[in-house]
Amino acid sequence: MNRTNNCGELSKTNLNQNVKLSGWVNKVREKGFIIWVDLRDRYGITQLVFDKERSSEELFSAAAELGREFVIEVEGNVIERKNINEKISTGEIEILVSSMKILNKSLVPPFTLENESDGGEELRMKYRYLDIRRQPVKENLMFRHELSLEVRNFLSKNGFIDIETPCLIKSTPEGARDFIVPSRLNPEHYYALPQSPQIFKQLLMIGGIDKYYQIVKCFRDEDLRADRQPEFTQIDCEMSFVDQEDIFRQFEGLMSRLFSKFLNQENVKFERMTYNDAIENYGIDKPDLRYDLRINDITNETKGKGFQVFDNNNFSCCVKVENKSELTRKEIDNLTDWIKRPQIGASGLLWIRHNSDSTIKSSFDKFFSEEDLKVILDRASSKPGDILFIISGNKKESLMQMGSLRIELAKRFELIDYEKTCPIWVTDFPLFEWDEDEKRFFSMHHPFTSAKPEYLDLLDTEPDKVIANAYDLVLNGNEIGGGSIRIHDFDTQMKIFELLGMSKEEYTSQFGFLIDALKYGAPPHGGIAFGLDRLAAVFKGKDVIRDFIAFPKNNSGKDLMIDAPSKLTKEQLKDLSN
Repeated sequence: MNRTNNCGELSKTNLNQNVKLSGWVNKVREKGFIIWVDLRDRYGITQLVFDKERSSEELFSAAAELGREFVIEVEGNVIERKNINEKISTGEIEILVSSMKILNKSLVPPFTLENESDGGEELRMKYRYLDIRRQPVKENLMFRHELSLEVRNFLSKNGFIDIETPCLIKSTPEGARDFIVPSRLNPEHYYALPQSPQIFKQLLMIGGIDKYYQIVKCFRDEDLRADRQPEFTQIDCEMSFVDQEDIFRQFEGLMSRLFSKFLNQENVKFERMTYNDAIENYGIDKPDLRYDLRINDITNETKGKGFQVFDNNNFSCCVKVENKSELTRKEIDNLTDWIKRPQIGASGLLWIRHNSDSTIKSSFDKFFSEEDLKVILDRASSKPGDILFIISGNKKESLMQMGSLRIELAKRFELIDYEKTCPIWVTDFPLFEWDEDEKRFFSMHHPFTSAKPEYLDLLDTEPDKVIANAYDLVLNGNEIGGGSIRIHDFDTQMKIFELLGMSKEEYTSQFGFLIDALKYGAPPHGGIAFGLDRLAAVFKGKDVIRDFIAFPKNNSGKDLMIDAPSKLTKEQLKDLSN
């Protein structure tokens, strides 16, 4: 055996025991006649001690030659540590080493393997196997394991069956771009990597499985950002003979279990909000309710005063920030510059100060009397000490811009209550989105989403007004899951395909197997999928999902460690008939 114990478990209860440990040299400190070595493994750090009085000359000399990240095996006696280190679990003891074996030497790492590393993100991704040795990365990966294990246990106990679905499937044009895989045995034919197991889990319901789940890899060839990766992991679930309320009850149970275990939060309330209310009040379909900053429509209160910014636009809105009327002009200008950035695209930012002495000042005083401004303040329920920020323009764009601004205001002014857990079911999404360029409808979610029963008749007359039987679960401003009740009858599914502008030849070619399956007694069914990477990040209060993936890609979709994607050889391309 290379060890009798790990580096995180020894304590004063082990005093005078002879132990064997193995691990990496984390740090070496020398003080003339004594050498201390911090030995690290996955479980923690144990201090080793070598001294000239109690150690052989050969052993002491060998210890003096140790470098960082050397892999060693030591044997020695557990003794009491004079200077206790309360920061580590083994801080009351140390090992007086009697023998040591160097299992492997190490080059000097390209960055320090400390909690706060001096390595930039690109460098750490290139040497990800070294980065994983750092405690924060290890803790993230272990947390992800615990989270997925809890999910598996809960779903298994609730009758869900874990079933694998294929990774080489048929490419379909709906949704994000597919990753394409050439078929050597079928020249000029291609597989796609699954964006989700959507169709297969529906087929499993038709097959009578009743409750399915899978923690599954999914792939989307889309533009990347902090909360996206080209390959990601999904907690994929489906149930038969259910409606929306059944889905909510089942998965509120799952989330409540996770809140209790990982956030120490009990009896968390799940709010509900329609898509329309979310957009109108928060400018986004995944609102964060840990702070208020609700959007107020002030279009009627601002029209007809001769101020062209308001009069020439069809919509004006504001958010109120309490106790910030003393903001400097420089701070306001900085916010104005922020919202004018191309990513946000606002043309400007107006403001009204409701000063602590009840006086009122605005950036458009020339056009509005104090009484006019009071009407706007009353609309926003403003009190002395508040400031209102105003955006005017196209309604859809202005709401999106104000939605981005309220998030930025919450961060800048530290308005977020990080002790809160605020899950929301966002419901009643439109079934379709109209694309003005292509002059046709697209599915808001996917073409297998059912309309709410009371809207089915509108499919023939006013499809743009049809509400989907779909839902997202939002947690603290992050969409952590989404799903829908599916179409389970043949005629409705054909109608949806036609409304999406697909010819019979197109939908038969792409989805013929599902169409056939719907003719053989498909049960009512629905489900949901959660992003495991994102769920782990949100539970830990992080924005970047890469931190919870062992070997992630960078923002260009590249794996810097293995240098992928890479070019193929001529021989490989020849095999693929390319």
